Amino acid sequence: MSELEKKLGYTFRDGALLRQALTHPSMGKKDNQRLEFLGDAVLQYLMSDKLYQAYPENREGGLTHLRALLVCEATLSRIAGKLGVGEALIMDKGEEMTGGREKPSVLCDAMEAVLAAVYLDGGIEAARDVMERCWPAPEDVHSPTQDSKSTLQELLQRNGGNPPEYRITGQSGPPHDPRFEATVFHEGAPLATGIGHTKKHAEQEAAASALRKLSEL
Repeated sequence: MSELEKKLGYTFRDGALLRQALTHPSMGKKDNQRLEFLGDAVLQYLMSDKLYQAYPENREGGLTHLRALLVCEATLSRIAGKLGVGEALIMDKGEEMTGGREKPSVLCDAMEAVLAAVYLDGGIEAARDVMERCWPAPEDVHSPTQDSKSTLQELLQRNGGNPPEYRITGQSGPPHDPRFEATVFHEGAPLATGIGHTKKHAEQEAAASALRKLSEL
């Protein structure tokens, strides 16, 4: 845990908080689920404040899109991986044997719990410092490895909306080198289209295009 504190740039006064943040639900009572709940809210607030101050010209849709990219499971699990959160997790053997230390959902939950633990131990400014130190810059989250479909779904469902739907709306090219066209719909309306060598790739491209359009609104 001391190694994790070094990477976070924060030393806990109450080490029990960090231990709880790293305790997987497989261990029973006093796991990190309550801290995860709080950490999600802390991160939402801190990231909203950061983006509001940093992008005075952006409208709500663009800010919401950026925030979704910075607080989604894919981003949080990558941050947790760089910090070594997976190695520090406390979990039972069964969970560990099934790859629990590398599961994106587990790492994401633990990262939120760790941020909550920092907040409870040192206050909102301590949590802000950790976020500034460990999270990528907004301009760095538009990487090609980003799971655009997951990000789009999280964005559209954040306020209780329905998930997006994907349809293959076209196909061209020879059998050995096909091109698929996918269209993503939300609430029955088309958002964007994408083209790829596989259906899944086309859907990812459609989601990425939809995210770009939402960012420009």
